[in-house]
Amino acid sequence: MTHATPGRPSALRIWWLAARPKTLGAAMAPVLLGTALAAVEGPLHLPSVLLCFAGALLLQIGTNYCNDLADFLKGTDKDRIGPIRATQAGWVTPGQMKLATQLVFAAAALVCAGLVARAGWPLVVIGITSILAGVLYTAGPYPLAYLGLGDLFVLIFFGPVAVAGTTYVQTLTFAWTPIWLGFGPGLLSVGILIANNFRDLDGDRLAGKKTLAVRFGVTFTRLQYTVCLLIAGLLPWWVYPEGAMTGPLRMLLLLGASLLVLIPIPFVWKHEGRALNPLLARTARVLMGYCLLVALAWVIPA
Repeated sequence: MTHATPGRPSALRIWWLAARPKTLGAAMAPVLLGTALAAVEGPLHLPSVLLCFAGALLLQIGTNYCNDLADFLKGTDKDRIGPIRATQAGWVTPGQMKLATQLVFAAAALVCAGLVARAGWPLVVIGITSILAGVLYTAGPYPLAYLGLGDLFVLIFFGPVAVAGTTYVQTLTFAWTPIWLGFGPGLLSVGILIANNFRDLDGDRLAGKKTLAVRFGVTFTRLQYTVCLLIAGLLPWWVYPEGAMTGPLRMLLLLGASLLVLIPIPFVWKHEGRALNPLLARTARVLMGYCLLVALAWVIPA
């Protein structure tokens, strides 16, 4: 059994830190929103609700473990200024991180199998593509994050796929509303990635990691972050069913979601480098609050 030593966390804490707990809300929030959209259509199937949350959590942790290992092997984390990564710090070996990644993705596949039993082949497609995307995000011969495609991956899989997939598991019918509304959490999740890539811009450039921040520079990155959050704030007003804006509480909740996304924007225009570390957690909290407010606006009685 691994024990904590000075400067080294306990084994349990090492794996918890490697899971990057501040990013886990990005996986859970769209599932919450998708569940709320389904609740309007009828009674929820509670076992599949729990499986959706578990699957999203496992996919996020597996992706983070894979990223920890892949960035170490590519040398990207050598001069990082963000939180310590487990493999780079020597807390775990590459073999241990590889095994952990495989086990977590295997658990995610089992959860997906349970969802397939309820929702059929669409969940096979979602499950396989989600696991593949989680691996190919930083691993493989053409890792998405190293080609500047990480933003698109995050937008799709943490947005429409997560929200609409969750809703489909409950309703077993296709609808456009969860897809369009899913772009809200997708854009805010991209905001988390932008904050990360902006902070790591200099190190990523040296490591050959061609994120959009590296490709287009500081001003573009700040504008990208701002635009993503502003569009997310406006999106629910466009998607919300016509004629449903009848209750003051609903309007207040949506207004709260729209104002919430404005809070972290000034920060990205004032800071660079290591000073951006708080922005990741702030954006993640905005994502959680946004999804909660929009979900409540959807389910409260007129």
